[in-house]
Amino acid sequence: MTYAIHESLNLLSQRQDLPEELTSTVVQDLLSGKLTPAQIGGLLLGLSLKGETPEEIAAFAQTLRDASLKIKAPEGTLDTCGTGGDRSGTFNISTTAAFVIAGAGVPVAKHGNRFASGRCGSADVLEQLGISLKTTPESSERHLQHIGMTFLFAQVYHPAMAKVAAERRELGIRTIFNLLGPLLNPAGASYQLLGVSSPSLLPKMAKALQILGSKRAVVAVGEDGLDEVTLTGATQAILIDGGEIQPFIIRPEEYGLKLCSLQDLQGGSPAENGQITLRILQGKKGPQRDIVLLNAGTALYAANKAAGIREGIALAAESLDSGKALSILEKLKVSA
Repeated sequence: MTYAIHESLNLLSQRQDLPEELTSTVVQDLLSGKLTPAQIGGLLLGLSLKGETPEEIAAFAQTLRDASLKIKAPEGTLDTCGTGGDRSGTFNISTTAAFVIAGAGVPVAKHGNRFASGRCGSADVLEQLGISLKTTPESSERHLQHIGMTFLFAQVYHPAMAKVAAERRELGIRTIFNLLGPLLNPAGASYQLLGVSSPSLLPKMAKALQILGSKRAVVAVGEDGLDEVTLTGATQAILIDGGEIQPFIIRPEEYGLKLCSLQDLQGGSPAENGQITLRILQGKKGPQRDIVLLNAGTALYAANKAAGIREGIALAAESLDSGKALSILEKLKVSA
């Protein structure tokens, strides 16, 4: 047993937080294969029962970033990856919004994976739309540079995560690893729209982003529990702008958007979700388009492309109505 895991388990058994250096060391030991399955399970369960701190989340993320493959990205690149886990069954809102954001002129490095807690992850829906998941760091860099969007398949860029796949599966509960996806963008995206599945995660993830040096981001959770900016009511949000953290509320009706029910936003299989995304990009009106506009508009505000969410929504609508968002999809389909 290494010193780091022994000390970590000892502290966690007393519901005490792990110091940053110890956290980094124990994650390095985990990634290098020095921990047994029982030790990995104990570490993840102990953190979950105690409640992960922003500092622990940031230390995990930084150590995993250091071990991941990376790509070069244009200044001002944005990601819309969220934590998932809301179990709402909605269509792929943030993935659809990514095309709209890119169409509005902000480069998007969409980090994601196959489904975990829902029926359809971002990789599943993009595959249905005809986008190859077999990209390399070199091709992703080209896509970002010449198209303005790329998909970064988590499995490709974080091979070390496979070291804990079996233990996570056997534990069968949400652990700190379920929070890390949005913090591990291989392009080092300086701007983010990050949806979380619980109000308790809002300040934690905002603080973790700040510790990790995020330039500007909006972290959001719908009052309905949606890990998106919701259209069924208000959304609690936090703006991280350099050294400042500012809580605020997003109310769709203030931007001329009609409230809807969660049922209006339901998705289904990857094929069904792909069709929903395609229809929105082709100009279909309704609640599905409106929630994409709201999320894309918030992301454009986070990226400093818009002075506020209202202007962001207008830019998002122009991206859709002009065909620019659909054009991003078409270019990615034929690019390798």
